[in-house]
Amino acid sequence: MDFEQNDNISQPPEPPHRPQDQPYQQPPAYPYNQNAQAKTTKGKSGWRVFWAIVLILSVLANIVLFLTVIGLATLFAVGQDAVLTEEVIREGPRAAKIAVVRLEGMIDGKQTQEVLRQLKMAREDNSVKGIILRVNSPGGTISGSDEIYHQITDKTDKPVVAFMQGLAASGGYYTSVACDKIVAEPTVITGSIGVIAGWFVIKDLLEQKLGVEPVIVKSGEKKDWPSSFRKATEQEIQYLQEKLIDPAYNRFVEIVAEGRKELLAEEEIRELADGSIYGAEEALQLKLIDKVGYLDDAIEQAKSLAGIKEAQVVQYRRPFSFSDFLQSRNESLVKIDRALLYELGRPQVLYLWSGH
Repeated sequence: MDFEQNDNISQPPEPPHRPQDQPYQQPPAYPYNQNAQAKTTKGKSGWRVFWAIVLILSVLANIVLFLTVIGLATLFAVGQDAVLTEEVIREGPRAAKIAVVRLEGMIDGKQTQEVLRQLKMAREDNSVKGIILRVNSPGGTISGSDEIYHQITDKTDKPVVAFMQGLAASGGYYTSVACDKIVAEPTVITGSIGVIAGWFVIKDLLEQKLGVEPVIVKSGEKKDWPSSFRKATEQEIQYLQEKLIDPAYNRFVEIVAEGRKELLAEEEIRELADGSIYGAEEALQLKLIDKVGYLDDAIEQAKSLAGIKEAQVVQYRRPFSFSDFLQSRNESLVKIDRALLYELGRPQVLYLWSGH
């Protein structure tokens, strides 16, 4: 079959006319952009430096945080026992200060050490010219009460004023008579000059409830007097009276007689030392205290004894520590062990107003 050529079919354009004497030149390739490549490389390097700096700073921050945590943990674990902070409660010149030492709660080993620490700080501060013993305590152990008394009378050469607040009975009064003057709030309860002893008898609990029968082997008749495993006999009670109660009672009377020797004779004190408690006005009439008033009256009394007219009044506090928290947690857990049984069984001879 013959095909006729179609003139209407489009033909590709002919290349542009090139002179015969001009050689053919290859079209130039896409030009290489050196500036763009340099910018890309520079950008990547900048980010690497930035993240390296961030990493280094992060490591340093973590090291500082770790050391800080270790330091705080160490400080809290120690408990800051030797650290006391000074709190200003009355403004005045710092060169002449009156230090308030707080005796609060039952006088036990811990409370005694706290008071002694405050007294020591006040004694060693040359700017402290006088001390106020702020007492709010029902008393407590004989040894603790006597140790505070000894530290005030024999170790402290600065005037000391007792300020009774709320309750200052038995051992609380024992420590107060160590001071040069006694000021009591109008609502205070004081007195209770005397000794008390007590212990638990757990015989029926062990034998009837738990089915436990204790066996005691001793070298002498009085070795286990008194015993928590049986009721005390009249002979045992009389023995404890002579060995424990009477000596502690006589010591209490002698201490009060020494502290109030300008106002009361020992015979008068023995008449008052039957364990009775007294309000502030009655105690003043009986010459057991020197003045009924408030803290400001005690401050004025301390300044007068120190021979100064103006003073800054401060009190000491121990910052709360992590060890205090742990100790409070431990104390809230009752653990029955041999030490607890011993504490429950042994007689507690105390300068304490118990009220029960």
